[in-house]
Amino acid sequence: MASSSQFRYTQTPSKVVHLRNLPWECVEEELIDLCKRFGKIVNTKTNVGANRNQAFVEFGDVNQAISMVSYYASSSEPAQIRGKTVYIQYSNRHEIVNNQSPGEVPGNVLLVTFEGVQSHHVCIDVIHLVFSAYGFVHKIATFEKAAGFQALVQFTDVDTALAARTALDGRSIPKYLLPEHVGSCNLRMSYSAHTDLNIKFQSHRSRDYTNPYLPVNQTAMDGSMQVFSAYGTVQKIAIFEKNGSTQALIQYSDIPTATIAKEALEGHCIYDGRLLDKSGDYTLPDLSQLVGQKVPGVAAASGPTDCWHNGQVQTQYTRSSYMYPL
Repeated sequence: MASSSQFRYTQTPSKVVHLRNLPWECVEEELIDLCKRFGKIVNTKTNVGANRNQAFVEFGDVNQAISMVSYYASSSEPAQIRGKTVYIQYSNRHEIVNNQSPGEVPGNVLLVTFEGVQSHHVCIDVIHLVFSAYGFVHKIATFEKAAGFQALVQFTDVDTALAARTALDGRSIPKYLLPEHVGSCNLRMSYSAHTDLNIKFQSHRSRDYTNPYLPVNQTAMDGSMQVFSAYGTVQKIAIFEKNGSTQALIQYSDIPTATIAKEALEGHCIYDGRLLDKSGDYTLPDLSQLVGQKVPGVAAASGPTDCWHNGQVQTQYTRSSYMYPL
């Protein structure tokens, strides 16, 4: 006869059975093998307790649980898993509620991990392009953690985020959107606990598509200059909003230089998605000299500092054949 210490006869029967003294890292399959002959198993919960040696098994109805508890209460052979005696009793709970991890609780913000790439391989514009196919993307924030290059992508609601995750989780970004030397970029997704990302400025790292007046990161200009200056000396840059998109005029010293830059960069994702400052004249030794000055070929602003800080500059260059809009 099995030891009565394995059971608690005074407990009210429940369709959920509590198992104790399980072997280390007992898996669900082992529990099912022990319990399945007594009835239909509808749920399990493993690795419970401080020592992770307890579990719960939920049967389809209470009579199946009673059958199991009664059998081992009267059997000469105790319940065992891997040769270790397992103690069985009714649970105080009437069903198993598996608490979802934070990453599995649906929300409107997705945490996306880009596998197989580094941060400079996938620009923020590509991320926006991929995810906006499933609904309006409000905000994006990218960062690097131990898990690799990641992004938070905010949608309008949970349903839109769910649709994007269902379609894209485990898939790869199309190769034509990646640099030629990058083999593949797999997407892994979970839900974020965030509901509204706090984007302080537009940059190659973060975007708020709901706020066109958000200031541009002042450090973005330097990175952008490196892209265009690789083909020749950049004299001036002007950024402006037109038809709902950001455009730029890049001025070189001559037509051949502008032509080379156009042929090399057209159609490519430039400056890792960085946004430029609203204007810049690189023929001046000190950018601060722009304030209060009327640069040749640029219409005067309404105030001495408006051109540099208000984000609504109406800069107009006298167009020439060596100034290509982006």
